[in-house]
Amino acid sequence: MKVNFYATFREIVGKKSVEFEYQPGMTVGDLVNQIVQAYPAMRRELLDQNGRLYGHVHVLVNGRDAPYLEQALDTPLDPDDTVNVFPSVGGGAPRL
Repeated sequence: MKVNFYATFREIVGKKSVEFEYQPGMTVGDLVNQIVQAYPAMRRELLDQNGRLYGHVHVLVNGRDAPYLEQALDTPLDPDDTVNVFPSVGGGAPRL
């Protein structure tokens, strides 16, 4: 399963896209755990001290933010789903 990383996450992972092994019945949470296992530095970026996904991190499945999916991180994945992982984005100057 292809996962795309953006901004600072891309720097940690070392590339834009990474293939992860898809397993039948795999959920978004399972994929997040695979990411953390493959890239331990991502743990502090993705998960709080209780192992929950930070609210400012965005894991998009087919363009929808995982926490807002009906089953949130328990949402089952399909092997052809598009998954994008974004850090919090902020900054910039207000427009006048």
